[in-house]
This record gives sequence, C-alpha cells and structure tokens, in this order.
Amino acid sequence: MTKMNINFCGVEFKNPIVTASGTFGFGMEYSEFAPLEEYGGFGAKGLTRTPRAGNPPPRIAETASGILNSVGLQNPGVEFFAENIMPILSEYDTNVIANMSGNTIEEYCEMAEILSETDTAIIEMNISCPNVKHGGMAFGTDAKVVNRLTREVKRYCKKPLVVKLSPNVTSIAEIAKAAEDGGADGLSLINTLLGMKIDIHTKRPLLKNNTGGLSGPAVKPVAIRMVHDVYAATNLPIIGMGGVMTGEDVIEFMLAGASLVALGTSLFAKPDLVKSVKADIQQYMERYNIKDITELIGAAQMW
Repeated sequence: MTKMNINFCGVEFKNPIVTASGTFGFGMEYSEFAPLEEYGGFGAKGLTRTPRAGNPPPRIAETASGILNSVGLQNPGVEFFAENIMPILSEYDTNVIANMSGNTIEEYCEMAEILSETDTAIIEMNISCPNVKHGGMAFGTDAKVVNRLTREVKRYCKKPLVVKLSPNVTSIAEIAKAAEDGGADGLSLINTLLGMKIDIHTKRPLLKNNTGGLSGPAVKPVAIRMVHDVYAATNLPIIGMGGVMTGEDVIEFMLAGASLVALGTSLFAKPDLVKSVKADIQQYMERYNIKDITELIGAAQMW
C-alpha cells in the first residue's frame, strides 16, 4: 500500500491534492461532479472584509493555453462566510483553506480574527492586493511590507497562516523569506501572472479592466521554477499551483518542493479532474516503488 497523506502545518491531509482559491467557488458547486472528500482539502473563494461585487464584465478571456481573469474578488464577505457557508462546509470530510484579501493591514487582521473562530483548517493570505494606504501598490511586491503584514496578522490568527505569493516581483525568494521571518507557517504560489489580450477588430482589450491574471498550462514552467526557488530559500512547507492538468504535473510540483498541489483553471474544463489525477499519482508511485508520497517533496536533483 502507498501512503498518500501529508501533514501540512500540523494539519493532516489525506492526499496532497487541493484546489486553488477563486477556481472552486465554495466547493459545493463542484460536489455533483466529484465528492469533496476526494480532495485532501480545497481553497475557498477569496474573501474580503465586506461583500464585493467584483469588476464589470467582460472579465474572463480565453488564451491559447489558459485564461485571463479580472473577476475582482466577487464574494459575500468574510462574516457571511463564517456564519452561513463554513458551517455547511464543516460537514464534509476534507480540509477547508479560507482565503482572504485586504486593502489595509487592519482589514487582514480583522478577517484573520473572524476566520480563526471557524472550523477552517488553514487561513491563506492573498498579498497580491493593493495597499490603499500606500498608493495602491500590491502588498506582495515589497519585502518589508510583507514582513510587517505577516507579523501583524499572526497576532490575530489562531490557525496556520499561509501567505500566497505574487509572481509579479523581481525576486520571489526574497518575498518568501520576508513572510517566513514575519512568522508565516506556510507559503502558496504562484498567484496569476499579469497579462492582457487585445481584440484586433475592436482594438480594445477583451477585459473591461484592460488587464487580468493569467492562469493555466502556460504558467506552469514559471510556477515550477518559483516553487523550486522558494523551497531552496525557506524552511516553510509550500502549496504549489499553476497550470496543473495531470497527476504528472502534481508530481513535478512536489519534486520542485511543494507539499500540497492545487488544481485550478483545469477544473473549468474537467470538473472531476481530481479522480484521474489521483489515479495518475498512484500509478507513478507503484511504478517507482514509492511507499510514502512525502519522499517526492524537493527530491528533484539539479545538474
């Protein structure tokens, strides 16, 4: 028998497969395609301090090997989630990773405090958000700001805190170290890459917001490299994501250093993908006589 379970930040996951926030709603939408118990855990849709309508449409554009999105964090707000959604999710035999996004350090701290009182297993902090008190620059692009934000939020967070890193930086390893030094329990990466698509007939961007986040198979090589860089630079466990389509992709992320791996954009095309991904992993482990899946974490050997 092969051992598939992973201990991540002190939380037991029955397997390393989770979902990326923003691609899985609040889980219940996908349960008719595959039981939520198939996953080790799933990332719930990103939450903000108050309800948010999101950006005006069009806000999704397909690309040759992925999608651009500028949904704009449409969500019912953290309090509605805590009071009405999380009680339902807690009935499923899987871990819930709550994702939060804020415009100020104070908002992040308030959300961490609220989510800490729920049955959420892990709190994921999206730092690709604009810091409205400092000219709108994303929190995640400044190492000093990341360190301070993480340090402050940890004071209010009673659950393991995972910082979700933006790839739109010069050195993701530097940002990762800043989060680690600030007290983060884990890291997740990568978030989407900033991109644009222009309609050559109307001569306008396809997204009303002009730019959006690129996800899907096109970003996987970038994500693998960044996971490897962060694994080498820190001692924190990693949730890897970016273009995962198969069990082989999951294994590649784990070899680069990820402990958990998230399915994302691929679920829009194949909502029951988790089943074939688990089968792929099982087959790989049997082929190479791997008894414990943790043997794969960071096992890639560089030339």
